[in-house]
Amino acid sequence: MKYTLDRQEKYNIIKIEEEKLDSTVSPQLKSEFVTIQGQGISNMIIDLSGVKYIDSSGLSALLVGNRLFTENDGICILACVSDHAMKLINISQLDKVLQIMPTIEEAVDAVLFLEIESQLRGESEKE
Repeated sequence: MKYTLDRQEKYNIIKIEEEKLDSTVSPQLKSEFVTIQGQGISNMIIDLSGVKYIDSSGLSALLVGNRLFTENDGICILACVSDHAMKLINISQLDKVLQIMPTIEEAVDAVLFLEIESQLRGESEKE
């Protein structure tokens, strides 16, 4: 599977550089999510701008990523989702489960907002 990983202090952006997110790629993506999350990363942005087609195994991989990052008080955001992939997400009603943003910039803003919110919650619990 071809991808790039942009590591930032508060989040990582994984850009999938495959046109199809299907059964040939999904197992590798799941293992990458496990590896990245195991390194202590809690916020992930998945850039799907290059992905034109997603099947059920691709959706499964995205759900695994979502679960891994959110179960540790992090966030997993899909960004730049193609029309075809968005239709499948909507049909599967996963738009109610997955965080989806139209652009990388909006996804980064959402992560930073969550981080600020977490810090404020932590400070108010100390009082």
